[in-house]
Amino acid sequence: MFRQRPDADLIVQGWVIGVMVEIPGERAPVRHYFAVGKADRAQAEWTAVDLAMNAGPVASSPVGGHEPVEALREIVAYRMRDLGLKPGEARALGDKNPRRWLSL
Repeated sequence: MFRQRPDADLIVQGWVIGVMVEIPGERAPVRHYFAVGKADRAQAEWTAVDLAMNAGPVASSPVGGHEPVEALREIVAYRMRDLGLKPGEARALGDKNPRRWLSL
């Protein structure tokens, strides 16, 4: 019989990543947000950078105290199910602050 860990729903399975993208016509790079269903933070950041490059070049240095690529919040297993993010999936959330994804 399969026995699940009691804290299995609290294991980190994804990340919300912010990536600064240089948009033509904008004075400063704009932060775009991505939800990535990968437990490893570095893999999630690189996946978000790959997606962000579709919108434009990624900023090469910090802007206004924010790193060009920044992991903003981890997503635990039960929250991934609630938000409909599958393991390994990456989703662009746009350039507005994704409050639903960042809230507890």
